[in-house]
Amino acid sequence: MKLQIAFDIPEIDQAIAIAEAIQEYADIIEIGSLLLYRYGIESIQTFRRHLPQKQILVDMKIVDRGKEASKLALQAGADWVTVLAGTSKNVIHAACATAHDMNKRVMLDLIDSSSLGQSALDARSLGVDALLFHKPIDDKDAQLSVLEQWDMVRGNTDLPIFISAPVTRSTINSVIDLRPEGIVLGKVIMDSNDPTADLIYFRELANHLSTTR
Repeated sequence: MKLQIAFDIPEIDQAIAIAEAIQEYADIIEIGSLLLYRYGIESIQTFRRHLPQKQILVDMKIVDRGKEASKLALQAGADWVTVLAGTSKNVIHAACATAHDMNKRVMLDLIDSSSLGQSALDARSLGVDALLFHKPIDDKDAQLSVLEQWDMVRGNTDLPIFISAPVTRSTINSVIDLRPEGIVLGKVIMDSNDPTADLIYFRELANHLSTTR
């Protein structure tokens, strides 16, 4: 089970310091939207310079200009970009084709999908490499349970699925129980007094539970 660490903080010096400290235990480093808004393409170049061997995903949430937008990030050093599932199929396909031409990959973010099952079903034919499923821990307004939403996605694709959820030590088991290919950890690492120790905890727990359940 892969661990993707989301850097959804606005200070790049702080982000780089944490990234360098935890990189040994992270599979994918995610450059969040706040860093992109503040520093633009330079944020990607900075992460690549400091983390030359790590897989870097840029959470661009592409909705338009799939070819051009993905190319900007990938040329700057990203290995992955995200595209929103709610955009047009042409945009998704263009981003994927561009990424594959550069030997890079695309993760389809399902957060704005109008039909989770259909988005999952269409993903492979559009060239998508992985899906990002958002797990609302306390969403009282959700019409479907998390398990029903998960089943709609998992039942319609064989692509890897990463779960983005407000993970804590008390909720991690429920996320692992869904058996995703990856888990996105953000706030729990960014706000930690000891990010490395916390990530090691989640790394060891995920490794253990994913092999015993």
